[in-house]
Amino acid sequence: MRLTLRGTPRALGRRVRRLRPPDLRRTVPGRRSLVAALVLTLVAGTVVAGLLRLRADTGPDSFLPAGDPALEALTETARSFGGDPLVVLAESAQPRRLLDAEQLPNLVKLEGELAALPDVAVVYGPGTVLNQLAGAGRNLIATLAGRRDAVVAEARARAEADGEGPEAVQAAGEGAAGEFDRRYVGLLVRGLPAGLPTLRNGNFVSAVAFEAGGAPRPQWRFVIPSPEAVAILVRPREGLDQAGTERLSAAVSDAVAAAGLDTVRTTVTGTPALAAALGEQVRQEIPLLGGIAVGLIAACYLLVPWLPGARRSRLLPLAATLGATAVVLAAFGWLGRPLTLGVVAFLPILVGVGSDFPAYLTRGASARRVLVTALAAAAGFASLAISSVPSIRELGLALAAGVLVAVGIAVVLQRLRRTEVVEAENGESPVPPRWAARPTWRRMVLLGVVGAVAASGWALLPRLDVEARPDQLAAGLPAVDDAEHAEQMLGSAGEVRVVLHGPDVYTPEALDWMNRAQQRIVVGHGDEMRPIVGLPGLFAFLGDSPTAPQIAAARALMPDYLTAAVARLDGTEAAMSFGVGLGDLASQDDLFNQVRAELPEPPDGYEAEVVGLPVAVAEGYRIVFDDRHLGNLVGIAAAAVVLLIGLRRRFDAVRAVLAALLATGFSLAVSWVLGIPLTPLTAALGSLTVATACEFTVVLASVRGRVLARTVAAAAAAAALGYAALAMSGLAVLRQFGLLLAATVVLSLVAAKLVVTLLPDASDPPAALAPRTEPAPEEVTV
Repeated sequence: MRLTLRGTPRALGRRVRRLRPPDLRRTVPGRRSLVAALVLTLVAGTVVAGLLRLRADTGPDSFLPAGDPALEALTETARSFGGDPLVVLAESAQPRRLLDAEQLPNLVKLEGELAALPDVAVVYGPGTVLNQLAGAGRNLIATLAGRRDAVVAEARARAEADGEGPEAVQAAGEGAAGEFDRRYVGLLVRGLPAGLPTLRNGNFVSAVAFEAGGAPRPQWRFVIPSPEAVAILVRPREGLDQAGTERLSAAVSDAVAAAGLDTVRTTVTGTPALAAALGEQVRQEIPLLGGIAVGLIAACYLLVPWLPGARRSRLLPLAATLGATAVVLAAFGWLGRPLTLGVVAFLPILVGVGSDFPAYLTRGASARRVLVTALAAAAGFASLAISSVPSIRELGLALAAGVLVAVGIAVVLQRLRRTEVVEAENGESPVPPRWAARPTWRRMVLLGVVGAVAASGWALLPRLDVEARPDQLAAGLPAVDDAEHAEQMLGSAGEVRVVLHGPDVYTPEALDWMNRAQQRIVVGHGDEMRPIVGLPGLFAFLGDSPTAPQIAAARALMPDYLTAAVARLDGTEAAMSFGVGLGDLASQDDLFNQVRAELPEPPDGYEAEVVGLPVAVAEGYRIVFDDRHLGNLVGIAAAAVVLLIGLRRRFDAVRAVLAALLATGFSLAVSWVLGIPLTPLTAALGSLTVATACEFTVVLASVRGRVLARTVAAAAAAAALGYAALAMSGLAVLRQFGLLLAATVVLSLVAAKLVVTLLPDASDPPAALAPRTEPAPEEVTV
């Protein structure tokens, strides 16, 4: 029998194998399959173990410039006085209700429980302050009583030594006692007009805490902001991590809820509370945003009608990207790197952008072009590593690694599964761009118009606001509402300290400097920096020019609990705290610079500095603001270098870079028109735009038919949907980030099409891009 078979040798081999009886087919896996299964199992186990080690960190350090002197000064000050406090604000319906004889013991008990919590450096509250002052008053009375007895004993002893009789000795003792009483009892009565210093004595509490008119005394307003409210400051230990911050915040909230205080509202706020709320939100949103992005992109590849190939093969790009996402996140877990807000944004971005390159591979694009473009995108993302903000640096490195891993996984999956590659060019005729036949001058005019629009966006970059406040990172959460309410009650939302370093801050010269410094700040900037607590306030009863013995006596009289709030126990450092509001960061940066310039010259051997989280945030704002041009251009330049080296046609690299510049300029112009401020996440918009703009341009430049052109459109839709998934976030900064970058993807596609259309390449496509043809059918006789 003569049978003629047509087809390639590989196809003929498959048909011949199918002719064998079933019992002759191999039923036992081969060695290669077993090795592959073992390797896959080990990799999967390693990835899962790494994912289980992940932790989040949304504390202020992740958004502030690493290594900045302002941040280092903040850390050093926290070692001496504790970190930024958790603030418990308790409000009552009646004035002084929380300080009466019934409620004050509950307040003292609560402050004691808070002080005993793990990771707490110190607690300051009205109950403990009053208790310490009462104890100091009782100690003073006991000291005076002891001193009186000693004076009487000395007088009697001198009389006896002079040979006086019993009556004379008794008279000498009584005379000494009378003299002592005349000198000190009047002072004691004037100093303690309300009677015995005890918390059960309501008159004593009122006299110590409030002025005659009923307002809280200035030196105690940091714990008694108004007659109806009290504040407890819980300062955590220095260097507390995200997990510890969340545990402490939860423990403080639980203790306050169980304290039994008669309040109409209780608020737990402060920077640690914001960080804890943000961390909890991040953990909740990681699977939510990732799942939404995966669902949207899967729907895009499955439902787009113009993509050829089996629907199962359409999911290969998504599978490769999910695998890359898991690998990168597992690497964070194994390296012990926490998930910052930037890494949370990484998930939808990578799922959207990372799926593009595998999609091109499965649609017959040149492997060289895809790999070079992926390397260029990775280089653009990796350029974010120059940022001094940790969350931005980690976002860039994670995206760069994710893109490369996604492409690698796609190549491996194709080989393992022998995935069908849809031929992009076979059977299709070139589709010349509509404008390709237009006169050159018309194309140049249109290019000049779009170039002018993009140039205007770049020119507006210095005028775009940069939003870098940590509280705005949590905008949209109830914790922000609590912080704003606390600011209304306390008059401030943050704390700035003027710190004096020297051999001894308890000298007359040092105390005089602190008095003059505080007066200059209050006179010049009292509406922006409100005094909270400091040595000048605690020692105000000494007058304007106390002597060294008077300062030493006051230091001995004042409880260490209170002095430790403003000075180190060894006396080498003192801090004056001022409250600041949630103001414009540029204005606050100018304010702190003015304060530094206006501070008096410290005494010889002393140094002064202005520190605090608001100071570090303002410094971070300035650094982000100053680095905007560099951050946008470095990513584009890095991608340009890779494209110029890797692509055979240098003109394609030039067009890709031009498209990236146009797309970034368009995005900046849109941001300015819509009044959208830049954030640390979007300040380096060029590094994020370069990936999509370059890939669209390079792939479109190689298109000779409709398959790849349609694939580019589908990839753009997938990338935009990946970004748009961030719009479902409960955090305003992520919603804005996602929507802006989704629009940027669309603008990147527009820029790519404009560049490829208006700047056509007259040369023929390289051989690697030429349409592939099947070998001539062979006749095989069986």
